Amino acid sequence: MIDIQLLRKDLDVVAARLAERKFILDKDKFIMLESDRKQVQSRTEELQAKRNQLAKAVGMKKGKGEDASAEIAESTAVNNELQTLTERLSVLQAQLNDFLMNIPNIPHESVPSGKDETDNQEILRWGQITQFDFPVKDHVDLALGFGLDFDAAVKVTGSRFAVMHGSIARLHRALAQFMLNAHADAGYSEVNVPLIVNADSMRGTGQLPKFEADLFKVPRKVGGDDQDESNEVAYENFYLIPTAEVPVTNLMRDTITPAEQLPKRFVAHTPCFRSEAGSYGRDTRGMIRQHQFEKVELVQITKPDDSEKALESLTLQAESILQQLNLPYRKVLLCTGDMGFGSTKTYDLEVWLPAQNTYREISSCSNMGDFQARRMQARFKSGQGKPELVHTLNGSGLAVGRTLVAVLENYQQADGSIKIPQALQAFMGGIEVMKA
Repeated sequence: MIDIQLLRKDLDVVAARLAERKFILDKDKFIMLESDRKQVQSRTEELQAKRNQLAKAVGMKKGKGEDASAEIAESTAVNNELQTLTERLSVLQAQLNDFLMNIPNIPHESVPSGKDETDNQEILRWGQITQFDFPVKDHVDLALGFGLDFDAAVKVTGSRFAVMHGSIARLHRALAQFMLNAHADAGYSEVNVPLIVNADSMRGTGQLPKFEADLFKVPRKVGGDDQDESNEVAYENFYLIPTAEVPVTNLMRDTITPAEQLPKRFVAHTPCFRSEAGSYGRDTRGMIRQHQFEKVELVQITKPDDSEKALESLTLQAESILQQLNLPYRKVLLCTGDMGFGSTKTYDLEVWLPAQNTYREISSCSNMGDFQARRMQARFKSGQGKPELVHTLNGSGLAVGRTLVAVLENYQQADGSIKIPQALQAFMGGIEVMKA
């Protein structure tokens, strides 16, 4: 959530900056809500002062044995109006909060302006693309012989899920273990987190309210068999996590961290669940776009002055996995029109997939600034100073399934076998070549 003071001070500037990321700020609505809030708040303050004056007058008259009935009657009227105004102010503040909750983050000044992914800025390319002397196969054709089974997943759950048996399951596990070890060795603290979170957690990191349609909702009856006054059963919505970013970042919700304990660096390996409403028809073949997949997530919590540098280090950490696996990739800086809702600056890492003859996203590394921290009230404090909002960052280090796809396609051999990258061999029991 952006700072409401920015809207109060520079509404037109904020609107123009948001327009660059294809968001039209409803300035008239904000002006109306803010005007109403000011009027109600001003009148509330007047009445509070009047109430204090009347209380003193009542006390003085009673002390002198004089009749204070007129002042008491006026105090009653003031209190009644104050109650009405307090309720109105609460409604207006909730409306303002809802308004702010649906506004995306403001792009960092270093983010290039652009309409979509075609305007993203390529930063670098790494690695040598393999030139195969045989027809390359895509990951589905390669993996079916190693135990990848989509038909079983359809029977058990439905489309866009996968079952892995045998060697392909082992390779998938090896990738996750390798990533976790590499990040832990680099100073990230491993954390194991719940896969189901409450709505507050989703609001904290920005998935709610805007992206509820893309989530797997898990309604749960609360209060045992108790019912409310209307005789209806009470339910609370929980959600399967779309990424470990949600539970890990929310560990900081409603906390004040001593400045000397920052930065905090976390790594977590979890399944991720995405309904992705509206994405049907894209990448329906294989493991590129699944409803359930696994990801190793990096999260950093920093002081504001350190977050830009932290973004660079976090991105380099994700890149190190691709480099150790010797997978060609490119790094791009997303333009204003292609950024995620809560990000102020994002680098995408795109790995080379020979069967598609192109680079495909495998990691997104983002600096959220104080956007999530304001929602979560995640703060830090230096000495006797006033608590300030932290900055939050996150990135995939990497998406395990997409890394599996990249390994299969880049390390395939003419006979259909798969060379095992040297970095993974220890996790594969020393196997150098995986054969069907």
